[in-house]
Amino acid sequence: MTQSDIPNFAEALKEVAQLRNINELALIEAFEQSLSQAYTRNVEPDKRVEVHLDPESGELEVLIVREVVEKVEDENVQISLADALELDPEVEIGMEMEFPVDQEKFSRIALQAAKQTLTQKMRETERNLVFNEYKDKEGQVINATVVRMDNKQNYFVELGSGEAILPPREQIPGERLLNGNRVKVYLKEVRKTPKGPTILASRADERLLDYLLKQEIPEVANGIVEVKAISREAGQRSKVAVYSHNSNVDPIGACIGHRGNRIQAVTGELGRERVDVILWDANTREFIRNALSPAKVGFIEVNADTGEAAVTVTSDQLSLAIGKGGQNVRLAAKLTGFKIDLRETQAVSDLDAAMQQAMQDEAGGNETSSSAKSAFDALFKDAKSVATASPDGTQDIQE
Repeated sequence: MTQSDIPNFAEALKEVAQLRNINELALIEAFEQSLSQAYTRNVEPDKRVEVHLDPESGELEVLIVREVVEKVEDENVQISLADALELDPEVEIGMEMEFPVDQEKFSRIALQAAKQTLTQKMRETERNLVFNEYKDKEGQVINATVVRMDNKQNYFVELGSGEAILPPREQIPGERLLNGNRVKVYLKEVRKTPKGPTILASRADERLLDYLLKQEIPEVANGIVEVKAISREAGQRSKVAVYSHNSNVDPIGACIGHRGNRIQAVTGELGRERVDVILWDANTREFIRNALSPAKVGFIEVNADTGEAAVTVTSDQLSLAIGKGGQNVRLAAKLTGFKIDLRETQAVSDLDAAMQQAMQDEAGGNETSSSAKSAFDALFKDAKSVATASPDGTQDIQE
């Protein structure tokens, strides 16, 4: 490598820095370090070497550094004061002196090693840039482009300067993505690995649905309508509990939109996944009642200490309350956070509403509530089956 080659190489580093979106000074520093290591390893292993590349002129300096000492113990890294004074009359003990290296000593092996180390440094720099960029975006929803699928059914999506993996568990079941498709993904996790940053994306996460609701429904975006809870079985059905902070705004109507246009825009992004919008209620019993819709259920007894709720349902509403494959009661349990027991009865009289009030009065010390509850319990003593769903999604139906 001759001196005339150096400016061209410095210019090449600048071009690489611009092309790869890498800080130019960081790249030059990596080059200096890699060349120093290569020279020490392949040319003069015991020397202390420093390399300096001027980014403007392209001038390269390779220097052997030696410390000035009274008595030399290692001539590779030290020089005696007497010898140093012959070179520089102002030198003192403890100072360092630099000695230029003859460029002829830069063997082809050293340059090749420097090139390999530089390539590695460039990869590390790029990986760090990608990690830092997307670590800050963790927990956000961004647009991505599908680029390929591997033999394990993992989709890979291009985010811009990085690539994310969309594994089967984070995909919408049944959704087929083609190369070039533009999709919205939730960045679930960004972590460092020996092979570079790994970005985990999701289209099955509940927070993607929350994001879409904010995007499509102005009242949700500005906080007038609050999304209190979401339970989701991606690609099939979701339940969303909403509440309005403005008495003049119907939260369900705001989410559905005129002729369903708003909620259809949300479901369209999710492969036509069904989204049920229900009213959140501070009263746990009413919240559970709403969560089990479209089924009409009877009396609800809640045990806040155990996180369980017993719900009485007539025979003609039981299958609707359970849902296909237990999905309705399972989603309701996830939404409310209560384990829900569905208790079947042949019929429910008009006492339902009265008994609901009686149970509420009991907490306030109403003396009539005890007898009312007894009457209600007698009404449903012929219950013949129970369906149970827990917030974690497990379900059991007993005869």
